[in-house]
Amino acid sequence: MKILLTNNDLNEALYDVSNLGFVPTMGSLHKGHISLIKKSLKECKRTIVSIFVNPTQFNNKNDFINYPRSNNKDLLILKKLKIDFLYMPRVKDIYYLKRKSSIKLREKDKILCAKVRKGHFEGVIDVIKRLTKLIKPYKVYFGEKDFQQLYLIKKYIPKKRDIKIISCKTIRDNNKLAFSSRNKLLSKNELIKARKITKQLFLLKKRLSKSKNINQLIFKKKNELINLFNIRFDYIELRNIFNLRTSNKVKNSKLFIAYYINKVRLIDNF
Repeated sequence: MKILLTNNDLNEALYDVSNLGFVPTMGSLHKGHISLIKKSLKECKRTIVSIFVNPTQFNNKNDFINYPRSNNKDLLILKKLKIDFLYMPRVKDIYYLKRKSSIKLREKDKILCAKVRKGHFEGVIDVIKRLTKLIKPYKVYFGEKDFQQLYLIKKYIPKKRDIKIISCKTIRDNNKLAFSSRNKLLSKNELIKARKITKQLFLLKKRLSKSKNINQLIFKKKNELINLFNIRFDYIELRNIFNLRTSNKVKNSKLFIAYYINKVRLIDNF
């Protein structure tokens, strides 16, 4: 595994490399990331992973400061996986031209996380554009846990770059909780609570398929979870998977959620 710390290192290492798979991460790696990396290793001749906690996608300074970082553990994981390249750029390597994003979301896309985390996806899409321009991969791998992120990246990344965006299924623990770097910010009791909430939401999705009044059932369950677990929701909505419009049918739809256990924000979809 070659560790690349600058753009010069990157350019030298990737000179004449073809069929390159790319897994962009912010580090604090977990089984979800590992599944993406293994898919790239299987499908591509070479694989590069990036670790870069992107400052422009955080609309809260404390969230950026407190985001979990574990570079030493990440290095051990990546060495064991036998990836070809690890890119760990500095902020100036990514934002060598200008810091401000040129991405403007359309009004119809300002929903779910884009509505409550203003500027977040503009930062995400912008940094992915910058990274892919530097790395020039053949395939880029993203998990479906961040379904809205995946949807918007497919929509806003220019098609002319001839990059294939590969979506990968959400990886969950034995209690059905989706793996997430933010899970590491939860205490043991909070982790148990998150798992219980997840099970409740899977049951809700099943009940929705048999319900004649989906919105009422979602509203009722939301209040029940708030009272039962003392949590706060940003949203809990059923939306079509192809256009993310609100839906009143379970077919071709997902239940999207974002909620807080104390100060830790968790997202998922079912």
